Amino acid sequence: MTKEKRMEPPRLSLVPSGQGRSESAREDDADEARPGGSLPRNVATLPFADHREKLRILEALLFAASEPLDEARLASHLAEGEDIAALIEELRAFYNGRGVNLVKVAGKWAFRTAEDLSYLLERYATQEKRLSKAALETLSIIAYHQPVTRAEIEDIRGVTTSAGTLDILLETGWVRLRGRRRAPGRPVTYGTTDAFLVHFGLESIKDLPGLAELRASGLLDGNLPPDFAVPEPTDVAALMPDEVPLDEIEEEEAAAAEAAEEGGEPNDGLPDDEDADKS
Repeated sequence: MTKEKRMEPPRLSLVPSGQGRSESAREDDADEARPGGSLPRNVATLPFADHREKLRILEALLFAASEPLDEARLASHLAEGEDIAALIEELRAFYNGRGVNLVKVAGKWAFRTAEDLSYLLERYATQEKRLSKAALETLSIIAYHQPVTRAEIEDIRGVTTSAGTLDILLETGWVRLRGRRRAPGRPVTYGTTDAFLVHFGLESIKDLPGLAELRASGLLDGNLPPDFAVPEPTDVAALMPDEVPLDEIEEEEAAAAEAAEEGGEPNDGLPDDEDADKS
């Protein structure tokens, strides 16, 4: 009678990494692990792929956007807590020196044709109507002196500013109504918009050229008064202490009109003509 052979489970032995493999096989794995090659099967590719996907998302959003996008809007398309500034900087560095650059305008980000290649697109540019000299002067005064009223603009220019000039600037979207001055007549105050910054490629209104730059570019007469100075431009979104909101005046006017309809003119404390005759 023969004895049955007992089946024993196979024994597994741990082999240190790289031991028992040929030198050429280890070199192949090293080559695959280098940038540009496929990673070995035992190396996870998710972290790098995930990072690349974030850059692709930002790139697609900026490419398709019809206007510059701020970091908050870009971050809303990524997971919470992402370092959006670092991602944008990496994307900006990638496009640096290429035909299209990622630039910051009006505090937001957008793709723009490289400045040295702009001549290639001149033939495709839409011919726009030129602003008159009066409109350019008015726009410059608003940019440097905002918030400013029409009377203040006329005082700086030394000539009367027509309502049509201001209407044209409002139509371009470069100028906006800010509020009203706390002064007799409550005149409207004017200021620039983000569209103004985008059009002229400025990150903020403080990037407007100063006195030295204007002189160097030949835009200022050489015979200027000794005390001549270019104002420091500011663009505060909130109303200044000497400004009131536009709708506040409208509410006051509506209340006054309602009071007039209900009881006539508000009583100013003086006797009416009829009462004066009776006396």
